Amino acid sequence: MPDDVILFDVRDGLAHLTLNRPARLNAVDPEAIARWQHLAHEIAERDDIGAVLFDAAGRAFCAGGDVVAMSGLAATSEPSAAGGPAALIRELADRIHEGHRVLRESTKPIVAAVQGPVAGGGLGFMLVADVIVASERATFASRYSDVGLTPDCGVSTLLPEAVGTRRALELTLTSRTLSAAEALDWGLVAEVVAPDALDARAREIANGWLTGATHAFGEAKRLVHAGRGRSFQASLDDEASTIGAAFATPDAQARIARFGRR
Repeated sequence: MPDDVILFDVRDGLAHLTLNRPARLNAVDPEAIARWQHLAHEIAERDDIGAVLFDAAGRAFCAGGDVVAMSGLAATSEPSAAGGPAALIRELADRIHEGHRVLRESTKPIVAAVQGPVAGGGLGFMLVADVIVASERATFASRYSDVGLTPDCGVSTLLPEAVGTRRALELTLTSRTLSAAEALDWGLVAEVVAPDALDARAREIANGWLTGATHAFGEAKRLVHAGRGRSFQASLDDEASTIGAAFATPDAQARIARFGRR
């Protein structure tokens, strides 16, 4: 599994994850998919990671799956072997999806710095992040129908969650491309900044998580994501047990004491 298709580094509690296939607009091929799946588990399991900065190299953020590479791989598979090309593509999608699920369910808040175009499954990769900061040069489009495919990478769930069902349908069923300003208006991104301010702003957000109540931020992320798809009572029970555990932590006790002295 090459480690240069997705760069990964951890310093002072911050995991830095960079899509690194700029010549292919950071579209993921089977090697990148395997590394994404592996790194998702590593990020979720490492106690020395408190936050994640997610970005990409080159002019584009992510064009989703590398359909050229996957088409070539599928063409070389035996049609009668274990379901043929369709089964192969499904297996690759499942591996991407596992990485997405693990990161979404983790207690590590993620900020994405989106410097350029996002298309297709790239929307799903981007929307794994909890906060998205976009450059003024970023654009956002579906493009699935251009190659006769359907949404993957969590797009059918994450996109309507971010912008609502009607707007999600508009983006996926038409050729519309959103500008950064339109994406901000739709609620697809949290902020839009000048290109030269993008990295600094994303790092500022991540460092705020690391220097603040890191444990509380992580558990808040988990609770919000977990609330979707379960009963209200289950969410209330989880909230009660989580805030009880948080209250007992030294960090919370110190912060409560400082708050009481104001």
